[in-house]
Amino acid sequence: MPDDPERTGLTPPAAAPAVGTPGNPLRVTNPRMLRALAHPARLAILQFLALEGPATATECAGVAELSPSACSYHLRALAQYGFIEEDPQSAEDGRQRPWRARIIALSWGDEPGTSLGMRVAGQMVEQTMRSQADELRQRYLDRQPEYPAPWRRALGYTHDVLHVTPAELTALRERLAEVVGEFRRLDPSERPPGAGRVHVMLDLTPWFEPDAAGQE
Repeated sequence: MPDDPERTGLTPPAAAPAVGTPGNPLRVTNPRMLRALAHPARLAILQFLALEGPATATECAGVAELSPSACSYHLRALAQYGFIEEDPQSAEDGRQRPWRARIIALSWGDEPGTSLGMRVAGQMVEQTMRSQADELRQRYLDRQPEYPAPWRRALGYTHDVLHVTPAELTALRERLAEVVGEFRRLDPSERPPGAGRVHVMLDLTPWFEPDAAGQE
């Protein structure tokens, strides 16, 4: 019989985060599933559902800048690959069809043996995400003087250069992800007064040619 935590005073190990959450990203190996996110509207819809909770096609349409009928098409495409699902329990009446996010964290890579389809799909998604980040950044720059001084001092890019081994860079990424995760606060009740939503993108880009890469 396993020990009783109350009797032993030991704290049972925490359950592992669900697959598809920030603590346990879903590893994608299906290029079709990855390409489904390459459409800007679908990525915007998924982000909206993940951050704001269940919403109808009409509510998602405003975020995706689509008509409700066009938005419904993209919602069904996301549901086909398990990114979202209908959430009838959150409906205010029987006429509504709210949707909720099921998968909000993904990972994919370009390890040896990765198929051409996966590489192309990954590049498509990354280009979409970069375009959205650039648009978000430009909207801020266009209205920068309107933001309060404390926010303007805190926001902005940080540029630097590193000289690391692949193992050191992997460890650094893991440490940074842990620190960033402390401030994610997807649950609104965890956010302190005055908290605002900030987009973070960490881009680690090689500053050397492939034939100059050192071997571990």
